[in-house]
Amino acid sequence: MNLENYFWSFESAIPPRICDDIIKYGLSKSESMARTGAYGTNKQLSDREILNLKRKRNSNVTWLDDPWIYRELHPFIDRANKNAGWNFNWDFSEQCQFTKYKLNQYYDWHCDSWNQPYKKEGPTKNKIRKLSMTCQLTDGSEYEGGELEFDFRQYDPHMRDEASHLIQAKEILPKGSIIVFPSFVWHRVTPVTKGVRYSLVMWNLGYPFK
Repeated sequence: MNLENYFWSFESAIPPRICDDIIKYGLSKSESMARTGAYGTNKQLSDREILNLKRKRNSNVTWLDDPWIYRELHPFIDRANKNAGWNFNWDFSEQCQFTKYKLNQYYDWHCDSWNQPYKKEGPTKNKIRKLSMTCQLTDGSEYEGGELEFDFRQYDPHMRDEASHLIQAKEILPKGSIIVFPSFVWHRVTPVTKGVRYSLVMWNLGYPFK
């Protein structure tokens, strides 16, 4: 799929007060070790599996599905979808992922969508992730490292030279900024070297592209 825009951003879109409310709310709930799709959500992992997982992803997450959060963020997803010219059909959002990246934590190269639609009965059945959204809850001055980077080629960046192709999304650094991008775009969060980075991620689903 050829795209004119690989992401669309809104600087300081969410007021600091609301960002702080989301952080406070996220921290009040039980957190868990972040996983990737290959390791499921409820599966008991062995020590070896945990070690392998943390080579790919090392962070802590909490799941939020409060309606007021969706009401705050959905208008930006709709605007990005239109303004970027994607015009993807979507009709459902998964639970929001409140993510905490502490010292040396990161998420290596990945894309949020996969080849097969969801099979489980419910509102996600036969749908795929189409639009991903990241909302920056902490200002970029509050931590070091933790850069959101994109690689716009259509294959795993590990397979080729990445240095000449990656783009740092500095647009997201101001607190409350939002970036929306197609879920098949490769991206990563580099290791945090100082402070703590808080973000909120949302995946928006629709039926597969034709």
